[in-house]
Amino acid sequence: MALHRSSWMDKDLDALADLARRFFEKECTPNEERWGRQQHVDRDVWLKAGELGLLCLSIPEEYGGGGGTFAHEAVAITEQMRALAPSFGGPLHSGIIAHYLSAYGTEEQKQTWLPKMASGEVVAAIAMTEPGTGSDLQSIATKAVKDGGDYVISGAKTFISHGQIADLVVVAAKTDPKSRGADSVSLILVETTRGGFRRGRNLKKIGQHGQDTCEMFFDDVRVPQSNLLGTVEGMGFIQLMQQLPQERLVLSVVAAASIEKAVELTVAYTKERQAFGKPVFSFQNTQFTLAECDTISSIAWSFVDGCIAKHIEGELDVPTAAKAKWWLTDQQVKVADECLQLFGGYGYMQEYPISKLYADSRIQKVYGGTNEIMKTIIARAL
Repeated sequence: MALHRSSWMDKDLDALADLARRFFEKECTPNEERWGRQQHVDRDVWLKAGELGLLCLSIPEEYGGGGGTFAHEAVAITEQMRALAPSFGGPLHSGIIAHYLSAYGTEEQKQTWLPKMASGEVVAAIAMTEPGTGSDLQSIATKAVKDGGDYVISGAKTFISHGQIADLVVVAAKTDPKSRGADSVSLILVETTRGGFRRGRNLKKIGQHGQDTCEMFFDDVRVPQSNLLGTVEGMGFIQLMQQLPQERLVLSVVAAASIEKAVELTVAYTKERQAFGKPVFSFQNTQFTLAECDTISSIAWSFVDGCIAKHIEGELDVPTAAKAKWWLTDQQVKVADECLQLFGGYGYMQEYPISKLYADSRIQKVYGGTNEIMKTIIARAL
């Protein structure tokens, strides 16, 4: 099968794709099984990615980044999925969290943190979800109370990616506990070396075993008020809403690349596997199923490419990003299921990559805003 090449690709992006492909195939793919057992990737892989310039590709060069566009992030994400190396958290670190700092941080915050994030010296996490809240960010209970020149943060977060290895956490907290509105939420930078910060257990998931996901506890964690992201309190909800379209586009790229990989693996397997004296691919049901899945792959890439082109021009709106996120992740789950079926019993065995693609896909419909929330966003714009 010929792999998809986006119409916006150029020689620079082709070179990046080659570099990323070689990095993931050498440094990540061989370690996936071990990372799954230990439930996190090795820290040195972050430094290696930083040395090659594969982190913060779309962050300005003056802050240590690659100075590229979202297209550069999309290329790296695509090659990571094609290499069957999903555990490395570069897409979250570079494509999502770094942009909160780049877009809203003070000059001091950007100079302090972005170069270290680009080098891999600092791994970042974002803490929004709480045990009692999911997509309803206005209902968070974590508080940041002023005391002298500091904030004192108290509360708990859960399902935090990079939670076990993060050095810096962007925490959504209420700086105006009396208000129940969106203007009560602020984003605050918390170093994990601060007193009162505790990591909970590394949560065991049905998929994405190599990505650490944990609980976090803030027991009167004291940080200077200069750690407020930006200079004005109460902007956190707006900042989150403005950045979520890019987060959803990141998930959409993951979905498109995963769909492509599932089809590629299944075509190869069914042409090799024999049943009743002939290749499984020769049966009409197999051909029809794969024809449908390959068509979905083509449509997925077309939609994603269009969204990326719009995003680069600053024209990707919230409803379109929501459409991409829900539809592509839905199709990702569907295609993984259909392809696994064609592997028969072997598809359920962990030694076959299709089983991992199947298990890893399910969370895509949940995080970044559930697909039900995506449909609500779309409906509001009708």
